[in-house]
Amino acid sequence: MNTRRELPSSPYLAAVSGRTPHRVPVWFMRQAGRSLPEYRELRAQHRMLQACFDPELVCEITLQPVRRHGVDAAILFSDIVVPLKAAGIGLDIVPDVGPVIDNPIRTIADVQGMRPLEPQQVSPISDAVKLLVSALGDVPLIGFAGAPFTLASYLVEGGPSRHHERTKAMMLGEPATWHALMSALTDLTIAFLQAQVDAGVDALQVFDSWAGTLSLADYRSYVLPHSSRVFATMAAAGVPMTHFGVGTAELLGAMSEALGSAPAKVVGVDWRTSLVDAAARVVPGTALQGNLDPVVLLAGWPVVEPAVRQVVEDGRRAVAAGAAGHVFNLGHGVLPASDPGIITEAVTLVHSL
Repeated sequence: MNTRRELPSSPYLAAVSGRTPHRVPVWFMRQAGRSLPEYRELRAQHRMLQACFDPELVCEITLQPVRRHGVDAAILFSDIVVPLKAAGIGLDIVPDVGPVIDNPIRTIADVQGMRPLEPQQVSPISDAVKLLVSALGDVPLIGFAGAPFTLASYLVEGGPSRHHERTKAMMLGEPATWHALMSALTDLTIAFLQAQVDAGVDALQVFDSWAGTLSLADYRSYVLPHSSRVFATMAAAGVPMTHFGVGTAELLGAMSEALGSAPAKVVGVDWRTSLVDAAARVVPGTALQGNLDPVVLLAGWPVVEPAVRQVVEDGRRAVAAGAAGHVFNLGHGVLPASDPGIITEAVTLVHSL
């Protein structure tokens, strides 16, 4: 059962729920790891997937940016392919490459050979969530999963892809196979999110990292029904839910529609779209998250400071234009070369504004 905590003083939960937070909340995608020396020290001894299935390691890595930066939310340290691995799909996360699939999904027989995800297969992740809920105090924990389309793109391509040729060819040319695959991945995504909710996460984020490669028409036909089923099923959990993709300016309205009847709805916005424009595109009552370009953090404090101030101001204007709230974040994940000290200063600045 859901053991969700009451966190009335959380600025993150206030902002995403349409209430006025006592300060602008800030957290960063990929804040757990990558740029932190304490993370690199741990990862030198553990492969990525090994770390993702070790509850104590997941707990420690998730807590590191909260300790160091004072961010307003923690996001579970994991990877979008973790539920695929747990469900028995052969894969590895190859350094400097990304997820590589042993036997890519190319036919209806391949789809029919996929096994559902059982809760016990992700029990280490559930155990990590329980440790974190105990350790985080009044800081909310965001659980997450990859969206069906982004998972499908890895499975069909066999790994990271620039143009998603095989994925789109299946989607357009073999729609029955495509929808069978998306349906199976929707079930898997729901099972993974439900396990996290049952263990006690306070909010959820679904990453559709590669949805921006699609036209709006193709997104509506081949992706939206499946993403909508994820959010419709998870709405009963009663936690805020965020939908995020990269290069999704034309899809923001549809992505907000997918959130359906979620009790608190958030759409992540990348740096290509202004928050004010995004506010006009999403369904009324939707909060926004974003949208500092991650590369700005590499340009030195004299560049970072005015850029951070501008995002906070844009967030205020977006709320005035109808967005339910604003959570400061990057338009994508923290880059490995980012200076942790600059990130900490950025958090301090956001909190001061």
